Amino acid sequence: MQRGTIAWLVVVIAIAILCIYMILPNPGLFGRPIEVRLGLDIQGGVRVLMRADQPDVAPEQMDEVRRIIDRRVNAIGVAEPIVQTAGSNRIIVELPGIQNPDAAIDLIRQTALLEFVDFSAVAGCTAPMPPAGSYVLTNRQLALRQGSPEASPTPPAAPTAEATAQATAETSPTVEATAQATAEATPTAEVTPQATAEASPTVELTAQATLTAEATAQATAEAAPTAEATLEPTAEPTPAAGATPEPTPEASPLGSKANPFLNPCTNLPFNTVMTGAGLRDAQARLGGRTGTEYVVGFELNTGHPEAQAFAAHTGANIGQPLAIVLDGEVLSAPIIQARLDDGGEITGNFTREEAVTLAVQLRSGALPVSLSIESREQVGATLGAESVAQAVRAGVLGILTIFIFLIVYYRVGGVAAALALILFGMINFALYKYIPVTLTLSAITGFLISIGSAIDGNILIFERVKEELRNGRKLNKAVELGFSRAWATIRDSNISTIMIALILYFFGGQFGASAVRGFAITLIIGLVINLFTAVVVTRVLLNVILAIGGERLARTKLFGQ
Repeated sequence: MQRGTIAWLVVVIAIAILCIYMILPNPGLFGRPIEVRLGLDIQGGVRVLMRADQPDVAPEQMDEVRRIIDRRVNAIGVAEPIVQTAGSNRIIVELPGIQNPDAAIDLIRQTALLEFVDFSAVAGCTAPMPPAGSYVLTNRQLALRQGSPEASPTPPAAPTAEATAQATAETSPTVEATAQATAEATPTAEVTPQATAEASPTVELTAQATLTAEATAQATAEAAPTAEATLEPTAEPTPAAGATPEPTPEASPLGSKANPFLNPCTNLPFNTVMTGAGLRDAQARLGGRTGTEYVVGFELNTGHPEAQAFAAHTGANIGQPLAIVLDGEVLSAPIIQARLDDGGEITGNFTREEAVTLAVQLRSGALPVSLSIESREQVGATLGAESVAQAVRAGVLGILTIFIFLIVYYRVGGVAAALALILFGMINFALYKYIPVTLTLSAITGFLISIGSAIDGNILIFERVKEELRNGRKLNKAVELGFSRAWATIRDSNISTIMIALILYFFGGQFGASAVRGFAITLIIGLVINLFTAVVVTRVLLNVILAIGGERLARTKLFGQ
């Protein structure tokens, strides 16, 4: 047996073992889960109808909403989604087979207002910093509430009394309370800039401030350094005899979404240094101090004014805290250790899912209009379980029939072709699980067509081999010529079909044609794999058979000649 045949045989066996591992139930591969993903027509899913909250929405805005939602649902791994407009102010979203519908719907609707908030004033007056997980009010949030979404993150030099009163009224209910607050250390947070080690040292923004669990909303600069803040709940009124008592609304705790923190030194909203508009990209990855925790790495849009302001602020406030706030919630408040010009990492003890969700929100951008859910329903599978089982049985029966034909008609060559086709199916299914590819009815159709192409390739090869044997060639030479002369035909036919499938794939990216994309993906994968299995795997198996049987196979007509 030739050395090249032995090397290729080892490669084929290794691929077969890897495919078997990926096909069988297993926890994952290369740090990611491996699982079969079924489409809406096979396993069902969720259909959501959302309506724009604004009364008059331009068609361009609704098209932008549809585009952003489609990008978000694809980024979180929902393949073959259907996102389409309905009327002038509604969006229909169909999500096949998602495990957490509520989380997916929340992700679709969120605007993801990311802010880098200046906490240096808090440290300057030694006031307790808002802890991670609490909510703060910023000048950027206040501008959005007042209907100025394009307002600059930098606050006005002198806020009006009316704005101050409104901010205070919105964030601090009229309550006098007392409670003992126990100081707790904030969790460690790290931010590493993306500059090289030569250009800038590694930056670790570690939250070092000690904070209180509760503080008064009306804290002043003089009262802020106090280690203990007292809160006394208002006495509940005693109902008159015979009267039905009405429930007294409870005040929201300070730091909650309904009662966010103000800057305790100025009693004004915190200053936003930069919003997500200054970001160029965001990706979930492993990083942090140990390199094993999930973080969100971000890159700054260096030409954007907010990114330039952010770089200037970090350079001028080294040693001061800078909070990372998402939709008003403090993720972390690390200490600035160096100027951040290009980007860094957002840390906050994320799980993998949380990091991916945050990266998607930041990368996709904010929705131009807010959406509310008008209806939501579970969608049953178009194909019932019995229909799927019957289709699988029919497919297995058809493939077995083809194997019998190949073995009877081409004999030894048919055995090699059958083994190559088995490996062809294993590689396809393993890739479907790893990519992953959503298996819809159209996607399965593309796979079946690729099987037909793989069978055609083997038939072309064996007919060429038989022709060479009839012309008096020896078996080894006939096999070599059969493969070399059939290769051009197999290559050209597969490439032409792949070109057509690519056109279908890009067409499937257009509005309302996502089912076509699933068909094109499985067809392209099958045709590419066919070029490997029909030419390489079948040839290696035939060479192994020739090394064992030699010319005896030709004399005994075991090649079907």
